Amino acid sequence: MADSPNSGGTSRYKVGKVMNRYSLGGTGQKLEEYWVGDDRESYSLRELAEYFNKELLRSALAKTAQQRLDGDIDTIYRTLRDEDVSRGEQVHVRKTLEHDGVDVEQLQRDFVTHQAIHTYLTKGRGVEKGSEAGDRIESARQTINGLRGRLVAVVETTLSNLRKTDIFTLGSFDIFVEINVLCTDCGSHKNISKLLNDGGCECDSKK
Repeated sequence: MADSPNSGGTSRYKVGKVMNRYSLGGTGQKLEEYWVGDDRESYSLRELAEYFNKELLRSALAKTAQQRLDGDIDTIYRTLRDEDVSRGEQVHVRKTLEHDGVDVEQLQRDFVTHQAIHTYLTKGRGVEKGSEAGDRIESARQTINGLRGRLVAVVETTLSNLRKTDIFTLGSFDIFVEINVLCTDCGSHKNISKLLNDGGCECDSKK
């Protein structure tokens, strides 16, 4: 979908509104291409948000009279966004930008999140992108590890409480939670971590 100013499909969303405000014509098409991949490694939504925000910052700087900070977009962006940057450095950059005519408060409000990028691409531009296999497996791994961690915590608390009574004896202890998966079709038996790392069982090799 080609970019067009004030187009009804995209200007309803924050990313589209910001593009119009800062005259970022063509940026929407780039966001789409970078996300889908198209013969290149695709960007994550967080990477796209950072790319978009830096383009926004570059546009704001280009409109200033002095442009004293132009050419150092990465440093300026990090200063405005990173909480780990010293207060003194933040104040210096903000004051310099404001002196050059940049509305820093508005600029920071116009920065977008990865969720805003996703909404713009999927709802505003109608882009469809299936979840990557690696992302889905990693999400599954995090879910399982989270549940395993909660189980360990519950068992530890329960045993510790029992140990305080006269009916249960237990010295120092460690808790191990093993999750194994048996595929009844191919007969493979794997630890859950190995199963995820291998991308599944051995059913494909049996065909």
